Amino acid sequence: MSSDSTLVFTTPAEIDEIHARLSQTFLSGVTRPLAYRRRQLLQLARMLQDNHAAFEDAILADLNRPRIETTVAEVAHLVTSTLNAVSNLEAWAAPQPCPTQEEWRSGWGATLHKEPKGVALIISPWNYPLVLTVNPLIGAIAAGCPTVLKPSELVPAFSQLLHDLIPRYLDPAAYAVVKGGVPETTHVLGLRWDHILYTGNGRVGRIVATAAAKHLTPVTLELGGKSGVVIADDCDLDLAARRILHGKIQNAGQLCVSPDYALVPRHRVDAFVESLKKAHAEFWPAGEHPLKGANPISNIVNPRHHARLVDLLQRTKGKVVIGGEVHEDKSISPTILRDVPVDDVLMDEEIFGPFLPIIAVDDIDHAIRVLNSKPIPLVIYLFTNQEELKDKFLQRTRSGQLVMNDVIMQLTVHEMPFGGQGESGYGKWFGKTTFDTFTHFRGCINIPPAQEPFLQGRYRPYTDDKYQAACAPGRVTIPDA
Repeated sequence: MSSDSTLVFTTPAEIDEIHARLSQTFLSGVTRPLAYRRRQLLQLARMLQDNHAAFEDAILADLNRPRIETTVAEVAHLVTSTLNAVSNLEAWAAPQPCPTQEEWRSGWGATLHKEPKGVALIISPWNYPLVLTVNPLIGAIAAGCPTVLKPSELVPAFSQLLHDLIPRYLDPAAYAVVKGGVPETTHVLGLRWDHILYTGNGRVGRIVATAAAKHLTPVTLELGGKSGVVIADDCDLDLAARRILHGKIQNAGQLCVSPDYALVPRHRVDAFVESLKKAHAEFWPAGEHPLKGANPISNIVNPRHHARLVDLLQRTKGKVVIGGEVHEDKSISPTILRDVPVDDVLMDEEIFGPFLPIIAVDDIDHAIRVLNSKPIPLVIYLFTNQEELKDKFLQRTRSGQLVMNDVIMQLTVHEMPFGGQGESGYGKWFGKTTFDTFTHFRGCINIPPAQEPFLQGRYRPYTDDKYQAACAPGRVTIPDA
């Protein structure tokens, strides 16, 4: 399917039917048994494995992304993530005892039971459509939640493929795909869901959160922001440049954790630029070009976003030292700019494109001030081997994550929760945390009748003895600081 294929949108009546069907499935209890969840997860893994090339084809048609980048970032590791959920399903779903401190409550059997929240909605973006749809789905299936998937209409080949595959591999009574744009998404958001996970930008995130608030629906928002890179005095510039440029060119910079700008000590800017030029020459040796040949970088998703980036390139006060080439209304070469003022147009909001502005700073404290002048990002990248600098950044900056000496590699660590703070979102997911996100932790206790004599003091008539006994726990000695 070509990227200009017409995507037939799901009608409002069809959306209502899907919602009603999945709601009834949840009420029936079909999705609760672990055996059912395990079968669905294994089917999901088979869907990914059987259609590996088809997913590459669809994303190539939509984004012109090299097959190896789609395989590495989206397809292959999703199979292992799904099988990891299968392997850990019983442990994740097992009741969790709550040890009690006081002896008199120790026999109540305080326990958290893991129950599915209900019918979930996952709204995913166009930039990494497979991983940002299926990764949350893994957790939703593992938690026992029927789920509606709403992929972006900006990747029509992928959306149609997913729509066709889901009912072939998964239970259509519990899992469905809605195709559509703003009107269809608006209709979906008008319905009551038990959890919504949205990945995208802050403007739409606010719309999602507002719609969810009308039904008191819990929401996970994975947004973005300007994820800055800090180069310390002790870092290996050649290694840093290679890793940063590699991360920047993934999907042409259209990645929520793409390195957005670099803060570099003034006396190291020239050397850092040379290291970036060296890395660029390694990635595209003589005769190869990032916009041409067998493996060009990904396209910008559509002409509107392309025009936005071209406008930024025309208005920036920075000096282009690498790249800056524009191909029709489809792609832009990886572009490094130096001497970028901190108040430049490139520093206004998340770039979401293949530009890396370099801002010269006086020292680490100056870099921290620049970072803290921006809304909280999903990640800060710090290139240093100094433990004290890591501690300083943990204490004096805020971000969803702090990653040292590389970029975007935090996405491979499914054992560590992923999520933002403030403008970069709220809530966490990845691995077991995704299961937890779609799970209600339902507390249960049982107060045995045999304890009735001990509990007599709570009943009327109230007496001074009962009052003194009630006050006793608050009269303990408080230790000095």
